[in-house]
Amino acid sequence: MRVVIATQAERSHFHSLVPLAWALSTAGHEVRVASHADLMDAVAGAGLTGVRVGSSSVMRHVMRRAVASAPEFDLSRPDEMSGEELARWNERVVPWWWRVVNDPIVADLVAFCRWWRPQLVIWEPVTFAGPIAAQACGAAHGRLLWSVDVYARLRGRFLDSGPVADPLAEWLGRRAGAYGLRFSEELTHGQFTLDHMPASLRMDGRPPAERVPVRYVPYNGRAVVPAWVHAPRERPRVCLSLGNTAHEKFGGYAVSVGELLEALGDLDVEVVATLPAKEQARLGRVPGNVRLVEFVPLHALAPTCAAMIVQGGGGTVCTALFYGVPLLVVPHPHVFDQPLFGRRLTELGAGLTLPPDEVSPQGVRRLLTRLLSEPGFRGGTRRIREEMVALPAPARVVPELEERAWAAVAA
Repeated sequence: MRVVIATQAERSHFHSLVPLAWALSTAGHEVRVASHADLMDAVAGAGLTGVRVGSSSVMRHVMRRAVASAPEFDLSRPDEMSGEELARWNERVVPWWWRVVNDPIVADLVAFCRWWRPQLVIWEPVTFAGPIAAQACGAAHGRLLWSVDVYARLRGRFLDSGPVADPLAEWLGRRAGAYGLRFSEELTHGQFTLDHMPASLRMDGRPPAERVPVRYVPYNGRAVVPAWVHAPRERPRVCLSLGNTAHEKFGGYAVSVGELLEALGDLDVEVVATLPAKEQARLGRVPGNVRLVEFVPLHALAPTCAAMIVQGGGGTVCTALFYGVPLLVVPHPHVFDQPLFGRRLTELGAGLTLPPDEVSPQGVRRLLTRLLSEPGFRGGTRRIREEMVALPAPARVVPELEERAWAAVAA
């Protein structure tokens, strides 16, 4: 079987796709990862074969627009958005994100799929070029989520609100029409959805898409585990990981890292802070209980931690939960899933969060102290971990994907 995995050039999104790509490859299938040129080094570094479509990524420009637009929408509570807010959301997100990412790659991806003739196309939730290419070559296709399915939920609520204009349908209809196809909702949510979210965190669309559950497997890119990670420790370890998105695309974090480290300086913990070299250089001196590192594989570090302070991205949250580590979410206001994760983890007793407009170093210190001293949070994360490990591993999902692909060929 030939499989195309289509993704925008966002490393964190790509990382969530890698374990399934490996599972398909080791089952004997041919796999190609199609994306912008910017992602090709990461694809090759994961031991996979890349196909360059379009030119360079434009994600940095997309995120600059997002900074100006995202604060208008509280996506941590998608079911509470009004019809007017949902309409404005679609008017913004289609032109400044989804079109900008997809328009440069549609033609190349369709041309490649018509030439290579894959039987299956897997696409991440905003790479809509994927389902267009799949329909153009007659392949089965489905989404693989990298976070909670907030976009399907918003799509369903938008349609329920009785919109006068539908920017997503109009745009996808034009792109599909160029290849003799017609718009249908299948282009927005796929024939099925591969979902690694445990039931307690899952968010279905309206109506719910057909779900294929698959276990989350942490992957953080090429890495070597430093010796200090597994060396004996005298005090609890806390990981501070505020992610790459805020640094690379927004020019800063939700909280001053220097002030935050100072606020944690007298706690009896070891703080491992993952920061780019440029950010480290701005800090000057740091407290003695802080270890600064540029990168350490999170799946190796997380099991050694008593708690983690994170930005709340899907990969980071799922990695921590997979190892049963309580989370303090300090969300960036411009990233769509982070406030939602923070709120939901607090409700489940698996962590705590500070709303973006209430983030402060002392607030982080206060909530971290609670995470470390109250055993109930460890129990909350343990319950979610049990849900996660009960899901089928990627290798066990491959036979179902094979059946779907061959059924599409037979049809």
